[in-house]
Amino acid sequence: MKKILIVDDEQDIVESLKFVLEASDYACYCAYNGEDGLKLAKELVPDLMILDVMMPKINGYKISRLLKYDNKYKDIPILMVTARSQEEDKLIGEETGVNEYITKPFDLNDVVNKVKQYLGE
Repeated sequence: MKKILIVDDEQDIVESLKFVLEASDYACYCAYNGEDGLKLAKELVPDLMILDVMMPKINGYKISRLLKYDNKYKDIPILMVTARSQEEDKLIGEETGVNEYITKPFDLNDVVNKVKQYLGE
């Protein structure tokens, strides 16, 4: 079973994503701030991460950068979910190695489809 790590400080978003992804047979792990998210990513080495940008302690861009510049974690696809849809935000995301940018509010089915696409399913 593929492991997905969801890191977002909005609990309802985490719960919704977890629900639809587990229904599609993924094992989901959750963190509610950047520090815990980074720690879990290093422990779990998930098959894919769904990451929020604006979070307490460490933001999503920094997590992405730290993981993507480490050979051990650089191949983990990162889907960035954010309420910030400015072009410059997307550029920062690309610079930090984010694979996909998903703007809130999003359709849960779209997210599941993106996950399947990145996991080759």
